[in-house]
Amino acid sequence: MMTTLDQAPDGLAAAHDAYPDTLIRAILKETRSIALVGASANPARPSWIVLKYLRDRGYEVIPVNPGLAGQELLGATVLASLSELTRPVDMVEIFRNSEAAGPLVDEALSLDPLPKVIWMQLGVRNDAAAARAEARGVRVVMNRCPKIEYGRLSGEIGWTGVNSRIISARKPVLAKKGIQKLTIESRGGNR
Repeated sequence: MMTTLDQAPDGLAAAHDAYPDTLIRAILKETRSIALVGASANPARPSWIVLKYLRDRGYEVIPVNPGLAGQELLGATVLASLSELTRPVDMVEIFRNSEAAGPLVDEALSLDPLPKVIWMQLGVRNDAAAARAEARGVRVVMNRCPKIEYGRLSGEIGWTGVNSRIISARKPVLAKKGIQKLTIESRGGNR
């Protein structure tokens, strides 16, 4: 069976319309370090929320934003560009528009070693850039949010019936301290 990564170049656009849960789950399990391009210092911005969420789930997230370079963001020093990375990363996550994603993918493809995954956020899609990355053996996910996918696959989003296909009046059993956090390790199989 062909996966989205095995599709021929002429089928690239269709291959990125939907991703199997097994692929997304594998990416989220294998990834440990993420360079988040377009990180924001504003807690109301989605990129800040995603950065915090992923850090809280054990990922090392390195913020990248030329306007914030050198500042601390959630305990990490912000880099001006991907070229300033001093160590390999598993994933480059792009929080910029679709047009800006092209040059950012090219910058990611100049890293040595290459990242295993390039992930473009919700609303961000650049098929030509995806084709260049996949030609170099890099997995590409477009128009998806790793925070949402992690929450969906771990069951965090399903606590109140959302995405679980079950509506219940039962309250979820919460952790004794703080906020309930599930992991993708705690859920089996596909949904």
